[in-house]
Amino acid sequence: MIERALISVSDKSGILDLAKQLHAMNIKILSTGGTAKVISGAGIPVVEVSDFTGFPEILDGRVKTLHPKVHAGLLARRDIHDAIMQREGLPYIDLLVVNFYPFEKAVSDPQCSLADAVEQIDIGGPGMVRSAAKNYTDVAVVTDPSDYEVILRELSEKREVTRSTRFRLAQKAFARVAEYDAAICHYLTQFTDESQKSDIPETVVVSGRRIQSLRYGENPHQSAAWYQTSATGLSAAQQLQGKELSYNNILDADAALETVRAFSEKTACVIVKHGNPCGIGVEQKLNDAFVRAQATDPVSSFGGIVALSRPLDVETAEAIAKTFFEVVMAPGFDAKALAILESKKNLRLLKVPCAAELPTSDPILRSVQGGFLWQMRDCEFQDLGSMRIVTTRAPSREELLALDLGWRAAHYVKSNAIVFANATGTVAIGAGQMSRVDSVQLAVMKAQLPLKGTVVASDAFFPFADGLLAAAKAGATAVVQPGGSVRDEEVIAAANQHNMAMIFTGTRHFRH
Repeated sequence: MIERALISVSDKSGILDLAKQLHAMNIKILSTGGTAKVISGAGIPVVEVSDFTGFPEILDGRVKTLHPKVHAGLLARRDIHDAIMQREGLPYIDLLVVNFYPFEKAVSDPQCSLADAVEQIDIGGPGMVRSAAKNYTDVAVVTDPSDYEVILRELSEKREVTRSTRFRLAQKAFARVAEYDAAICHYLTQFTDESQKSDIPETVVVSGRRIQSLRYGENPHQSAAWYQTSATGLSAAQQLQGKELSYNNILDADAALETVRAFSEKTACVIVKHGNPCGIGVEQKLNDAFVRAQATDPVSSFGGIVALSRPLDVETAEAIAKTFFEVVMAPGFDAKALAILESKKNLRLLKVPCAAELPTSDPILRSVQGGFLWQMRDCEFQDLGSMRIVTTRAPSREELLALDLGWRAAHYVKSNAIVFANATGTVAIGAGQMSRVDSVQLAVMKAQLPLKGTVVASDAFFPFADGLLAAAKAGATAVVQPGGSVRDEEVIAAANQHNMAMIFTGTRHFRH
């Protein structure tokens, strides 16, 4: 039986309707500061917690619910602690409605200082939630406004919240406390001291909220689910059409979104298959960019993931509709373009954040047995015009544009990565081979477009001249690579022998 509720929320959405209905059921309402003002301002009777405890809010609101009368009311077991509660004159609190200071929102603002962040750390809210959730057998705790409707429905039908619902709400409450504490930990451990940020945190706490149970993982015998750690990237996508995303769809879509970010300032299309770009096009018109990307490897593109840097238009939709794709992602969709793809019921259409707005500071975590690896994202692109030219011949302006495109693409091709490119897109891609010369030969073997006059980007140095010679034989005229091999002079000599221009960047871009 719910007789008394305590409400203290930062997010006040839906709170007035909740309070009105609780009052209509003759449930006594306790509340704090700003929440109490909102409720009483609507003419709903409310008792302020300071009046309930007989102790005023102090320390600029830092201490208001940290009181034995509040926590005893939440923690006391019915039938077990009745005598103690009666002796001390302590009433039960049967329903707790709390959400926390918006710490995550505050620290997402680049202007937020450490001092500002600390003031947004909620103490009383998580404390009450833990007390109520521990005592879920007797107390219902609500931390999410989306659950208001559930408890109101059960209260109207039974005058209580069912035990199964209380247990589910307790699970959710402890998860929210953990998520909140993880956000605080993540923020604070970025600092080596109060004024200096750390490159690598001492402690990493990961908290994720399940947003989708997947039919299976990479293979049908593997269980899988999708968890959100922040509302960014693919997690912020809006699915407009099609079947639920699969585990492999999500991996490939994330790779495609990450790759198209490299070309966000241009009109670009990226097609990804099995974690690798199989085509990238950069043109004036979106349709031309798509056609250019598909032309790199039309066989591999079939059943792939398409990511666009610009909203999908009618002409591009018509071109996409001619081939089977699993997913099409864009920052927007023209209504007529949507109508064209509507007949492809299984095609998943995702409205995703603009690639230029994707965060670059969030790290990559990779699980290993007994732990995980942590690293920052590889999404900084060098100005090749200022890099070291190591050959007799410097690249032409056209070659420099092509080298820039190929070098950006090579960031996202699995190692060993070789990308043949021109100024408008990739021409051939060799990915994931154990030797660099094999990657060159694979790209040449798969090439559907002419390789004569192209340039080559290599994600790491050529350990021998054989890979560069194979590229020259295929028709490449310029190369970009990190350099750093003990045989660099041999590789440079081979490039000069074939009148190739070559740039050393000094930066490797392995992708495993």
